[in-house]
Amino acid sequence: MSEDQVTETAASSSKGRPAKNAAKPGFFARIAIFIRQVIGELKKVVAPTRKELINYTLVVLVFVTIMMVIVTLLDLAFGTAVGWVFGGGGATNS
Repeated sequence: MSEDQVTETAASSSKGRPAKNAAKPGFFARIAIFIRQVIGELKKVVAPTRKELINYTLVVLVFVTIMMVIVTLLDLAFGTAVGWVFGGGGATNS
């Protein structure tokens, strides 16, 4: 393939690192650039619809409930096993 048939890609068109003697923007200019970039990113945010929000909330609540059940069962199992191993008999009778 000859060089004139090769298309230029983003990687090959990159100029690499800027020259060391290039003027670095000042402190306030960098803050302004940062704020402009933040505003640009915030414009891309899409808020969920009411239906999506309710769906996401229900998914989270179901997941948390399932995890609570799993952790509770593991706690009871390990507590009973430790009581059995060390002869305590599990829960204490106060």
